[in-house]
Amino acid sequence: MLGLYAAVVVIWGSTWIAIQYQLSVAPEVAVAYRFALATVILLAWCLARRLPMRFSLRDHLFMAVLGICLFSLNYVLIYVASTHLTSGLLAVVFSTIVIMNMINGAIFFHRRPETRTLIGATIGLSGIAMVFANDLAAFDLTTGGSIGLLVSLAGSYIASLGNMASARNQGRGIPVMQANAYGMLYGSVLLFAYIGLAGIPLTFDTSPSFLMALVYLSLFGSVLAFGFYLTLLGKIGPDRAAYSSVMFPVVALLLSTWFEDFHWTSNIIWGVGLTLIGNVVILTKRVPKPAAKVLEQVATTPPAIKP
Repeated sequence: MLGLYAAVVVIWGSTWIAIQYQLSVAPEVAVAYRFALATVILLAWCLARRLPMRFSLRDHLFMAVLGICLFSLNYVLIYVASTHLTSGLLAVVFSTIVIMNMINGAIFFHRRPETRTLIGATIGLSGIAMVFANDLAAFDLTTGGSIGLLVSLAGSYIASLGNMASARNQGRGIPVMQANAYGMLYGSVLLFAYIGLAGIPLTFDTSPSFLMALVYLSLFGSVLAFGFYLTLLGKIGPDRAAYSSVMFPVVALLLSTWFEDFHWTSNIIWGVGLTLIGNVVILTKRVPKPAAKVLEQVATTPPAIKP
């Protein structure tokens, strides 16, 4: 498990800076290219391994939901937000997916949040408010910081819905790789259809920086990182899998400091600290007392089914 966490943190902590090198084309086009290439790679791998690819129509519907929420619409919003915020700040906002997964887990899977969750969410949201204190104080939908904050929060919530779809798919026994392959296929097809209908120019940047970013984001940021993350999600649940988002904002902020000349202020330092503390509070597992642990095991053990 530790290896999967480390891989997700390092890869996704670095993809935020790579996104900046794709902004020479429209956000919708950049995301479509990214997941189209990822689809080709993943489908080729599944076919080479002769993995089962036949699923029910209902399962395909939920894989399409996965693709729309996790491999297309959410990333378009993140790419749009990246024109207003640095990559490090984007990663901090995206870390709120920990809170969003808790909320959506309660809505869709009836997981009642614990008191610790509510306390951690309050701390984390306070941290986000402190990071964006200046933008919130002068909130105006015409300013870049305010637009970036709202759009990135919307993208984060849609990504959380994709997490819920993945949890459902894995609960139905659909392997992660096949679900991701179909999800990325549906997501990229939807984006290309929208690009055509909206009349967005389908331009392509042949510069080395764009091509390297495209390959890195497709292979490492999409195929590998999503495979690792959603495997964790299936094994330990969407709330605890989101623990990786506690650490990758730190990686992203460090890279943003180096590559984007990002300047730390006291508000940002304290705000990032509160955001991370809030996430840790949410995700720190309570150690049950011996008696409570026995009761919990009894309550969660399915009854024996007689023939």
